[in-house]
Amino acid sequence: MKKRPTDPLRYHSESEVESLGTMVGEGLSAHEQAKELPHNSGVYLMKDASDTIIYIGKAKDLKKRVANYFLANRSAKTAALVRKIAKIEYIITGNEYEALVLENNLIKKYAPHYNISLKDGKSYPMIRITNEPFPKVFKTRRIIDDGSLYYGPYPDAGKLEQYLDLINRLFPLRRCSTPLKRRDRPCLYYHIGLCSGPCAGLVTEEEYNKSIQAVKNLLEGHNEALLARLEEEMRDASKRLNFEEAATKRDQIAAIKSIGVEQQVQDFTQESRDYAAIEMRGPLCTISLMQMREGQLIGRALYRAETLADETETLLNFLVQYYADGLKLPQFLYVSHEIDIALIRRYFTEQLGGRLEVSLPLDGKHYRILRMARENASRDVEKRLKSRDNTQALVELAQILGLSEPPALIEGFDVSHLEGKYTVASLISFRDGKADKPNYRRYNIKGLGGKIDDYESIREAVARRYTKILNENLERPGLLIIDGGHGQVNAARAILDDLGLFDIPIIGLAEEHETIIFDDGRADLHLGLESEALRLVIAVRDECHRFATGANQALRSKEASFRLLESVPGIGKKRSEALLAQYGSLEAMLERSATTLASEASIPLAVAERLLKQLSL
Repeated sequence: MKKRPTDPLRYHSESEVESLGTMVGEGLSAHEQAKELPHNSGVYLMKDASDTIIYIGKAKDLKKRVANYFLANRSAKTAALVRKIAKIEYIITGNEYEALVLENNLIKKYAPHYNISLKDGKSYPMIRITNEPFPKVFKTRRIIDDGSLYYGPYPDAGKLEQYLDLINRLFPLRRCSTPLKRRDRPCLYYHIGLCSGPCAGLVTEEEYNKSIQAVKNLLEGHNEALLARLEEEMRDASKRLNFEEAATKRDQIAAIKSIGVEQQVQDFTQESRDYAAIEMRGPLCTISLMQMREGQLIGRALYRAETLADETETLLNFLVQYYADGLKLPQFLYVSHEIDIALIRRYFTEQLGGRLEVSLPLDGKHYRILRMARENASRDVEKRLKSRDNTQALVELAQILGLSEPPALIEGFDVSHLEGKYTVASLISFRDGKADKPNYRRYNIKGLGGKIDDYESIREAVARRYTKILNENLERPGLLIIDGGHGQVNAARAILDDLGLFDIPIIGLAEEHETIIFDDGRADLHLGLESEALRLVIAVRDECHRFATGANQALRSKEASFRLLESVPGIGKKRSEALLAQYGSLEAMLERSATTLASEASIPLAVAERLLKQLSL
């Protein structure tokens, strides 16, 4: 086991760290304090009026970084943080890397309210195999750097207990809580067949370690030899007419196979890989971590927090904290956002003594697994968002906008494109102030001919949506929210008026100052960021933007899938279209064997084999 190198910052004791903090001039506002910061790398500590640290961050240039918090177009959650800042202190470091290390140390120590904070990544239990003669196997939440082996973490406690129960039934391992001591007679566990009696010298270390190796194989998914042994013992018990023993062996075989079935994601490499994806809705944050070991998915965990940092900053801080003990490092780490890869590679190498390759995949196998992780994070954070009660926000919104009643159904539109390509409009629905995903819709904008025209995109999407509402007599929304300013709002209003839908009110939300735009000539409205109504409107706008961007990425991914399929000899444009139409995704194709794929898709077996090989790269 590698030892961690000495902290290059030399900030070891609490008094040393505290003495380094430099306070900007007293009596100045937070904004004025930000202007006084130096152009140096370092860590900044934001404090509230009670002198409590509420946020800690790092910066390559302190003055530039902290000044961004006070820009006019800052987000609502950043503005909420800024309102609480009374003091700004800073610590100058030699470079951004040293700032990253110090930031992590300080976050662990102070656990500021607006930073993401983990307890060393030990939220879920693991299985430990101790490093000693005649090892023990048991559940733990604590990692000790003594050479013991750890499997997990297991977010599903039932799965962990299933493993331990099976291990206890299959292998006679010692269970004594104290260090192994020589005894004249073994304990009760030996007499009921649950321990092999190493304390009394009734089993050799070599024989005992065969059981330990079998446990490792079970936890790592290498069960072929164990299953073969149990099947032979079952047959032998049947021949001896010992049907009770045969039934026990049969049940053990079924349990092992059921555990194997639960390994839902497999490939054929021996690499150890982690996939980390983050999703945020306002201050709510969920990070999904998926662990692949020896070709199998062995762990999935969700980490929740509330933070006012952005996705990139939050994900970087999470990774630094999660891997801080240096005992869970995989060979490869794939992330969902563009974090500073060079910086975190150096951190892993110098602080944890292990080289770790970090990358952001844009397509291929790793992109597809990361997309699964991101979907898990997205569902979790949306579930948390739905649990919030928005009744007061709807009442306040109706009063502010002059509506006759709180809008039970709110619909929102946004447009996303990449330099004129993949233009998509998203329609999202909020029912009683909560996201109503089954009624989300996407519109591929067809009438632009490669041009960039947000107004025309809004016109086309609104026309398609509300023509359908009229033709099918569907429920009309109590409010329509457009992500944009006067131009987008006026474009939507003109379409609704042409359709005779004069009774549907429209507002826009201009992102620069979170300004509410009206469709009837009223002056723009600026609400305080403490407003529940504004918080709800922002939530609708952010969900519109997320859904539109996701649709845009899906189109780009679909085009990448076509390119990948067409790169396989024997698959051209028509066949690639037919394959995607039949299976829907590359993942679904990967679930088939070459023989099954060839039969179902009516393609030659050699082509199917080449296709699966290409998809596995």
